[in-house]
Amino acid sequence: MWRIARAAPGFFHFLRESPLPHLIIHVDGASRGNPGPASTGVVFLTPDGVDILTRGEYIGEATNNVAEYRALLDALRRAPQYLSTVAKPELEVRSDSELLVKQLTGVYRIKHPGLQPLAAEAKVLARKFAKVAYRHVRREDNRVADRLCNLALDRRGVVEELD
Repeated sequence: MWRIARAAPGFFHFLRESPLPHLIIHVDGASRGNPGPASTGVVFLTPDGVDILTRGEYIGEATNNVAEYRALLDALRRAPQYLSTVAKPELEVRSDSELLVKQLTGVYRIKHPGLQPLAAEAKVLARKFAKVAYRHVRREDNRVADRLCNLALDRRGVVEELD
């Protein structure tokens, strides 16, 4: 959140009310066919934008929405090892899946029975952190996670580096 503070007549400062998250996570899921061969992509960034994890994984047959949730679950399981020295870690999860973000923020109900247990698990894992903020981003702002998904699909395995 941003707050506006008056600096001098006609000039304003934009002040961040809360500190930056300790970890920024981009997640993506992909499926060729729906359902079809599917994969996940996860990117961990420091608050200043340095990559500390890039990972894509082939997950077998799944729908695109299931793959999106599986990417989130993978990220939430891995995040604690990167935050072991932080007392009250805060995450910002960025996804180009409007459905995922709006379901996890309570804007949309989770009606599909295949997604309900995945969302419930994500909520349990999120409790390990002081705060998890979910943010929808445009697809072009999630390119690295998307590329990891596609490489993992092509190779039918785990990808930890972009070629």
